[in-house]
Amino acid sequence: MSNHFDLTGRVAVITGGARGIGLSAAERLADAGASIAIVDIDAEASQAAVKNIEQRGQKAIACSIDLTDEQAVIAMTDEVCAKLGSYDILVCAAGIVGQNAFAWETSVDEWRKVLDVNLTALWLCNREALRPMRKQNRGRIVNIASIAGKEGNPKLGPYSASKAGVIGMTKSLAKEVADTEIRINSIAPAVIQTPMLDQVSQETIDYMVSKIPVGRTGKTEEVAALVHYLASDECGFSTGACFDISGGRATY
Repeated sequence: MSNHFDLTGRVAVITGGARGIGLSAAERLADAGASIAIVDIDAEASQAAVKNIEQRGQKAIACSIDLTDEQAVIAMTDEVCAKLGSYDILVCAAGIVGQNAFAWETSVDEWRKVLDVNLTALWLCNREALRPMRKQNRGRIVNIASIAGKEGNPKLGPYSASKAGVIGMTKSLAKEVADTEIRINSIAPAVIQTPMLDQVSQETIDYMVSKIPVGRTGKTEEVAALVHYLASDECGFSTGACFDISGGRATY
């Protein structure tokens, strides 16, 4: 099933690729024929993910960097091109939730930390991926946003703002390269069953699930299926869009 959108010969870079949505996306794209670069700050988990991809028959490398470090992101991009031969797909799944707190309980440092990881680092990865993609006049970028970026989740102000920023930035960048064969889209998941939920209170999880008409959390494999389409050549006429994967919570 996952080989319907063939990615043979493509190179996919997955940030946050060692676990959760990123790992499921890496597995799915590898099964479709892509070589994979796992980019994750957790070196041990990155190596485990690389072994996983290699066992699926595809080439993989690990780049364990801090994505908020501009020079590290530049070096990672060059390393991918040198070791894997091209840079065709970027999936930005790295992110943090931050503290569960009202605005009046949130420090400026907390605000900046969440924005730095979720938005600035993602923008850096997009910017650098466009260097090789523009040279080859081909590429696909999939940015993982959140339903929080559309509707806002209470006590998650920095997170909601950062994900709204991801959606807006994706629209802007997509229009900048719309006259090429590069397509850039975002995805807005509702609550997905991932290790990231360990950072969220049960009260907040219950609130988020109560807003989902389907009545459950999403699965990482379901998000990966949408990533697969958006990373494929078949996605030729959609760019700058934000695709809902929220169990019916938001259909716009």
